[in-house]
This record gives sequence, structure tokens and C-alpha cells, in this order.
Amino acid sequence: MTEQIDGAIEPRELTDWLLARGRNWVTTSDAAALLGIPATHVAPTLARWRRRGHLFSPTKGLYVVVPPEYRSWGAVPASHFIDALMHHLGHDYYVALLSAAEVHGFAHQRPQVFQVMTPARLRDRSFGRVRIRFTTDASMGGRPAKAVNTPTGTMRVSSIEVTVLDLVAHPRLSGGLSNVATILGEMAEENRIDVERLSDVAVGYPSSVVQRCGWLLDFMAERMELDLDTEPLADWVAGRRAVRLEPWAGSEGERNDRWHVIVNATPEPDL
Repeated sequence: MTEQIDGAIEPRELTDWLLARGRNWVTTSDAAALLGIPATHVAPTLARWRRRGHLFSPTKGLYVVVPPEYRSWGAVPASHFIDALMHHLGHDYYVALLSAAEVHGFAHQRPQVFQVMTPARLRDRSFGRVRIRFTTDASMGGRPAKAVNTPTGTMRVSSIEVTVLDLVAHPRLSGGLSNVATILGEMAEENRIDVERLSDVAVGYPSSVVQRCGWLLDFMAERMELDLDTEPLADWVAGRRAVRLEPWAGSEGERNDRWHVIVNATPEPDL
């Protein structure tokens, strides 16, 4: 709800007025009320301040304030406005894949884009130095995610278990199979993977993802000499048909009978 003020704000004062009150974005209707102009006049009225980098609009009807320290970027980091953007668009979401792994403390390969999972089909977006990549997954609803504090509020981030399964499900978006193995190994080494919880979350994923995940966890545990009991996952995939470890490679390779995985590629983790 727009704050009640005495008299309209001058357009040149809008960003400072908002920042002084801890507000980091406004809708078109908010801006119209604050400036004392019709909503149809907001875009042309604010065009000068957008060109100067004081504001940017990640989607129609939403304006994000750019503090002085980020004006050379042409935007603010995606974590500062992703929650406002997704709520404005009316779509469920969570920060996913390498971006989620980084939030959890596993930034082996710093993501070049900010990765977001959503059931909606959204185009990727770029604002100055900030790039957002959306991955569509109609089955993501109900997966565990947590609110993580950001400089401007909070954002939803996939849980460790969801992050693990998403990385395995989307290796091409996660730096490749070797990078996925590296991240899983780092998580296991720090005792961050609870296989019982992972098994519970796995119900919402295709069995092929769970099979590959189990194989990768066993592979990394053996490589790193870790004590990791993956039996809860193994029970879940018993009797499944064989799948290729690398989905886009050929079918030649040794078959692992525990996970029913055709090992058609050998990950080379950086550990």
C-alpha cells in the first residue's frame, strides 16, 4: 500500500524518497500515487531516471530502485528483486541449481546467470550486468524451499535436497556432470546431505534422476573415502529400468546393477 504523503513527490526525488524509507521497488500504481500523476504517465515521466540508471523495470508495471553503488551495473543483483518480480508476475518460484548451491555455500563454479525454477514459461531476462535464467518445471510445487535474507528482504531458495536433485536433473545448466559431481562431493564431505530427507524429496522427481543421483553419491563417497549410507535411495529405485548416466551420450558402458545405471561417461570432479 502506498504511503500517505503531503503533496506529490517530484520525479527527480522519487528514488531518494524510496531509499530513505527502505523501499526498493514500486508498482506503476504506487508511482502514480506518489508522483500525483495518472498511471499512464508514469513510464514517460520516469524515462529520464531510467536512462540515468536510477531505476529499472524488470517487467511491465514494476520499477526497482538502483542505489548509487549499483548504477554502473544498470540494475541491482537479482537476489535484491527476484521475490518482488515473481510476486508481481504471480508465479511460484525458488532460486535453483548453481545459484542455490552458491547460497548454500557451494560455489565451486560461480554461476554466470541467476537461476530460477518456476512452473511458468518465462523468457530469460537481462538488465545491465544482471542476467536471470528461468527453468520451467510444472512439478516444482511443494518442493522444500526456505526464505533466505537478502539486502532488500527475502527470497525463496531450494533446500539442499532439492538443489541436489535439480543439479542432477539439469547437468547442462549446472556446469556439466563433472561439476555436479564436484558439488555433491563437497556437500557430502561437509555432512550436508541427509539421504533420508533426500529420499523423501525424491518422490517428486523422475526415477531416472534418482538413479543418477544415487550413482553419483556412491561414486563421490568412494572417491573421497566418505561414509555415506545411500540405502534409502537404493530402496526407492529397486527394479527400475536402466538409464544412461549421461543422458545425451551413447548407450555403451558398464551397467551398475545397484542403481540400474549405464555408466556411459566418467565424471572428472575437481576434488
